[in-house]
Amino acid sequence: MLYSRAQRIYVVKRLTLQSQYAVSTSRYGLGSSYGSYRTPTGVHAVAEKIGQGEPLLMRFKARGASGEIVSLNPYTTISSNDVICTRILWLTGLEHGINQGGQRDSKRRCIYIHGTIDEKRIGRPSSIGCIRMRNQDLIELFDILQVGSLVHIF
Repeated sequence: MLYSRAQRIYVVKRLTLQSQYAVSTSRYGLGSSYGSYRTPTGVHAVAEKIGQGEPLLMRFKARGASGEIVSLNPYTTISSNDVICTRILWLTGLEHGINQGGQRDSKRRCIYIHGTIDEKRIGRPSSIGCIRMRNQDLIELFDILQVGSLVHIF
């Protein structure tokens, strides 16, 4: 479960909080339209888990490991490109017309929970639609969630 206003993701099992992590959602706010660069709301599921066993800070291009290990951005400013690294949890929307189908489809928009080189911006909206996490936190979450795990973004 992700509470975007608080920039936190909460892992809940049987109504009990298991863990929580700081995240960064879109700097453009919430929304589901294609091309909006906003983080979509509603109920999603983990459609695919990508990057199992890859090293920390492995860069991904087109959801494939590039072979390049990236460095963290040492500044609090947002880096010039949106580097996807460490792991990818690819989300699919489960609510037709809200985050599934047509121009609002989260999977078609390639909405991920992923690692970032901009760890100093975690906790503040800074992405271009995806949900960014600190890389070590993402590895923990990746190991907890399964394909099909529900992710509610609100």
